[in-house]
Amino acid sequence: QWVYNILEKKAEADRIVHENPDPSNGFVLVPDLKWNQNQLEDLYLIALVHRRDIKSLRDLTAEHLPLLRNVLQEGKEAIVKRFGVPSSQLRIYLHYQPSYQHLHVHFTALGYDAPGSSVERAHLLADVIDNLAMDSMYYQKRALTFPLRADEPLFKKFQEAGKV
Repeated sequence: QWVYNILEKKAEADRIVHENPDPSNGFVLVPDLKWNQNQLEDLYLIALVHRRDIKSLRDLTAEHLPLLRNVLQEGKEAIVKRFGVPSSQLRIYLHYQPSYQHLHVHFTALGYDAPGSSVERAHLLADVIDNLAMDSMYYQKRALTFPLRADEPLFKKFQEAGKV
């Protein structure tokens, strides 16, 4: 609901850094709640796509390339304009598994060791775009590894199935 409240401007409308209102290829860029916005060393923003039918990386196909390219290009431009941080100093990625089921993209300062920015969870947006350009169904076919904490329900299901 938090995501939908932002997209509908019922919450945090004053925190929006950039918005592309297009219903298919648009998004809202907002500072992540973990970032106090005072120091650029730990810059952290989230792009929330307007589309509600894309839950995670697994749902992406070549059809979504215009959306992903918009997020990448416009997100970088908005950050350099607002914060003066060049795109060469940004890490732009998606999580798999995501913490909530609505497609969102993380923009963090390259030097900031953000939670979930490690290779096991983070998929660079530029790589995602390249993979989908090569194979529209890349993320439906590919095995994706990801870490799980021992207290997570999904980990318990893997244990019960003898997969851990």
